[in-house]
Amino acid sequence: MKKLMTAAVAALGLATSAFSVSAQEWTPPGPIKLMIAFAAGGGADTQARLIAEELEDRLGWQFIPEQVTGGGGVNLLRAMSDEPNDGTVIGMIVAESLGYSLYTADIGLTPADFTSITTTAGAQMGIVSGSASGWTTFEEMIAAAQGGQEIRFGVMSPRLADLAYLLGRAQGVDFNIISVRGGRAVLNGVTAGDMDVGFMAGIQGAGVAAGDLVNLASAMTAPLNQTPDAPLLGDLGVGYDGNAIFMFAGPGGMADAPRNALAAAIAEVVTDATTDAGALIQRAFGGALTLQGAELDEMVNNAFSESEALMMEASQ
Repeated sequence: MKKLMTAAVAALGLATSAFSVSAQEWTPPGPIKLMIAFAAGGGADTQARLIAEELEDRLGWQFIPEQVTGGGGVNLLRAMSDEPNDGTVIGMIVAESLGYSLYTADIGLTPADFTSITTTAGAQMGIVSGSASGWTTFEEMIAAAQGGQEIRFGVMSPRLADLAYLLGRAQGVDFNIISVRGGRAVLNGVTAGDMDVGFMAGIQGAGVAAGDLVNLASAMTAPLNQTPDAPLLGDLGVGYDGNAIFMFAGPGGMADAPRNALAAAIAEVVTDATTDAGALIQRAFGGALTLQGAELDEMVNNAFSESEALMMEASQ
């Protein structure tokens, strides 16, 4: 996945310009239902709505936002699977929704039942503690655990729970893994002292800058922008990543014309920092990431196929 993400960033300008004509040649046959897998008012929901508003202003397309939350995005996928595939129904999810979440849901659907359109950004997923803990490095946290301190580790998805378990096993410690709903719940738990550490996907930025939170490690395949010297999961003995990549998808079998037009239009918005959506993505997620076409399909399919291996390793 790291190779695909790096290639996408390098080819960003080419991908955007290559699809520009398609964005102008296709017109949706009606209003576009925009299904959003995130709670109203959060950063991801705001991102989706700002993109829709900008596309309405630029192209005259009409969007009807609809919250379909729960199941790590699977509830949205289940609802979207029976919708028309003519470009009038799309959903905003994270890539994990079409990977581990869909695999473990075991509802008879695979990535082939959906059309991946484009990614928009990758969240800055870190392993974060409160500064009150006194830890400034991951090694200090592990030393505390090895010394007998219970480490309450907050996670917001089953996949991250598995990663936290593998991380502890690689270090020879047992974390008390606490599952909650959403990254803000992890942030609140760590801030309130109900958790000692947890996965946070960019929401920790202001707290780290203020000195209230500490990025102990990057949960991605790349260093954190804010704390580039923090170790990666791979450095800590875990062969999987916690990359959180926002993306749009539609029902399976979507024709190239609507798929390419939607991908182009969304990419043009998220890469334009003068738009509200582009500015949010730059500020909150470190910049746009527009992976599309065959590379996006490969990333999604790989995430789905590796899920069995991750589950088996975490169950040992």
